[in-house]
Amino acid sequence: MARYTGPVCKLCRREGEKLFLKGARCLSEKCSVSRRAYPPGQHGKDAQFKRGRGSDYALQLREKQKARRVYGVLERQFRRYFREALRRPGLTGSNLLCLLETRLDNVVYRLGWADSRNHARQLVQHGHISVNGRRTNVPSYLVRPGDEITVREESRSRKYFKELRSYIDDRPPAPEWLSMDLGTMTGTISRDPERRDIDLPMNEQLIVEYYSR
Repeated sequence: MARYTGPVCKLCRREGEKLFLKGARCLSEKCSVSRRAYPPGQHGKDAQFKRGRGSDYALQLREKQKARRVYGVLERQFRRYFREALRRPGLTGSNLLCLLETRLDNVVYRLGWADSRNHARQLVQHGHISVNGRRTNVPSYLVRPGDEITVREESRSRKYFKELRSYIDDRPPAPEWLSMDLGTMTGTISRDPERRDIDLPMNEQLIVEYYSR
């Protein structure tokens, strides 16, 4: 599956807020949003003074782009998630975010095994993660309640995973819909995520309005 490979700090500056795409760097003084709080590009400084509320379409577009960038999903795949969210009962916007939360790379990130979702994607693609005992290298794999996500035994001997236990407490705790056994490096999907479990400052209704035009 294709993915964005350009500079990610530029994406945060474009949205005007931290999307936490580089893990710990986003919390340090090196964060580009803190140092240059204006859009990227030659006329970025001028654009920050011209920004107003924007049209309804502009607000919807920006919210959609923000969600895509947070989860590292390109447009075609994001549209497929939206169509699936439409088919499910309940609120479409909440369904969409909950679908994105159940991606395997996001689950690895939420468990604290990776510094960012991009890092989690790399761990999955390199074959360090198994689902229900089977090696899985597809970051977009959707997990279900009852699934067990494990760091493969061959990978636990690597330096990264050996040192992970010493600083995993500094990362955000796993949400309520996940449970983790750090000793065996195993995470379990306790239930489907709900909107209240997703701590993202995002207005999903604007995304629904964007695709409903």
